[in-house]
Amino acid sequence: MSSGQTAPGAAKAFASLLTPAGGRVLAAASAAPDDPLKAATVLRREAEEALAAPEGAGGAPDVSPADLAGAALTQVRLRERARRKFGDRARRMYFTGPGLEQATRRVAAEYRARRLAGALGPGARVADLGCGIGADAVAMAEAGLEVEAVEADPLTAAVAAANAAELAPAGRMRVREGDAAAVDPGGRDAVFCDPARRTARGRVFDPDAYSPSWDRVLDLAARAPASCVKAAPGIPHERIPAGAAAEWISVDGELKETALWQGLGGNWSRRATLLRGDGSHPAALTADPGAAPAPVAPPGRYLYEPDNAVVRAHLVAEAAALVGGALLDPDIAYITSDHLVATPLCRAFEVHRTMPFSLKRLRAELRERGAGTVTIKKRGSAVEVDKLLRDLRPSGPESAVVVLTRVGDRPLCLVCSEVTASPQTPFTERTSRTSHHTGD
Repeated sequence: MSSGQTAPGAAKAFASLLTPAGGRVLAAASAAPDDPLKAATVLRREAEEALAAPEGAGGAPDVSPADLAGAALTQVRLRERARRKFGDRARRMYFTGPGLEQATRRVAAEYRARRLAGALGPGARVADLGCGIGADAVAMAEAGLEVEAVEADPLTAAVAAANAAELAPAGRMRVREGDAAAVDPGGRDAVFCDPARRTARGRVFDPDAYSPSWDRVLDLAARAPASCVKAAPGIPHERIPAGAAAEWISVDGELKETALWQGLGGNWSRRATLLRGDGSHPAALTADPGAAPAPVAPPGRYLYEPDNAVVRAHLVAEAAALVGGALLDPDIAYITSDHLVATPLCRAFEVHRTMPFSLKRLRAELRERGAGTVTIKKRGSAVEVDKLLRDLRPSGPESAVVVLTRVGDRPLCLVCSEVTASPQTPFTERTSRTSHHTGD
């Protein structure tokens, strides 16, 4: 869903990109110089020539060369940023800045669309209420559903329609401008809603500040035969409606969203689902209503760090049972075990040294190991990681993982090495020339 109304001029400039003249300028923008001033000059000249050409003169009569050039350059830059979410498909897509920020990654959109199509059957009618740039709607159409996509913002609706024309199977996706909150959800087989969680001031964390508001979104979902609502991954559990199945989804180790399902069957209430950008089979962990609290034990040979989707879904006890482990502390999501179990749900580390946290002792330990590349991970620790890295002054050819946590009130430090393949987590790991760390 878009995060606000855009100026009419922006919608007109975007529409010009869909004309023969606009297509010519957009193609030229892909090869424009990196220097912004030079790029603007080159593209304005290209726009002047394109609009003056017989095939372009009637295509965008009310757009100036400067506006057409600016719109083309904006799209090229947004497409480059979008490759992280959509891969090579981004080159064929259209975007707005806010729409790209909130758009679902392709792998997550396709996963959700497959589940809807599998539950509803081919040809089922789904309303995408607040469709944004149309990424989810396109995925649903490609999965065999008939999608009516509704978007209030004129520019964003135009972008969604362009993406539908470019990507969706013919006749399966219709986009219209309108108020998603005014749609009657009862006339469809299901509704999908991704309320806007960004404003001009930035990201919104309070569900009551979503657009439409959280209560309005839940009302729309409750009145539909079936529904899926996309929410922020940090949504409080108490804001999840009774009867909804809540699914926390991560992509390549990065927690991305919560999906709330109603009316689609299934016998689970909470689930963590881990997706990979390479399209490999998802991994999932489902809540066990009869699960006992995880036991607590001192550090063993291995330490497991559950994926954040597992943590947010409150499934750490289930993860501990999966690896035959226990918690170091009942309130902290680190699992210890003497057994190495292969699972995509956790990262595993072999523990080489356990000691109370002390800068002097830790520095000596890392120096003895010749560790110049140090990854610092922490949960339940008040240590400032950046300052610790400076104080450690690591050097040497080896690497080490330092885990900072606590058991009760006692600070604990574990020196480890990772023994499982690490998912890419660019938003939570920062790397310097000699060291990198992960915060909590």
